[in-house]
Amino acid sequence: MSDDEKAAEELVETLRDGERGFAESAQKLRDSDHAEWAGILQRLSEQRAEFRREIVALGHAYGDDVDESGTAAAALHRGWIALKDALTGDDAGAVLGAAVTGENHAVSEYEKALEKDLSAGFREVVSRQHQAVVAARDEVKALQIAD
Repeated sequence: MSDDEKAAEELVETLRDGERGFAESAQKLRDSDHAEWAGILQRLSEQRAEFRREIVALGHAYGDDVDESGTAAAALHRGWIALKDALTGDDAGAVLGAAVTGENHAVSEYEKALEKDLSAGFREVVSRQHQAVVAARDEVKALQIAD
């Protein structure tokens, strides 16, 4: 398995988690005192879906089926987020805290991918997405501070 394929599998799982997590967070905040945050979180969910589709399409171009695999680490992370979600309820600050935790994980996964020996084209995509994920994490942190 190439480094591109390994990194793509990890990132697809991370992006899938982010897509779901942001969508669920947006749903929780729609009827809260911070309903405006729901739009931001929904936009970030859609961004993650777009990033995931881009990586899957690149994998298919290389002959890899990166959308069908998952890893134990990603599964554990999804389980942790589900537990955290169950504990936080609908409190806007707690929802944002869980989102920041998820974003810290996403940034870490991108940084691990960038440490691998990636092909030039894939590295360019991962690097661009990494910058956007860092910006999203900072945006969510700013909401948390404003709370």
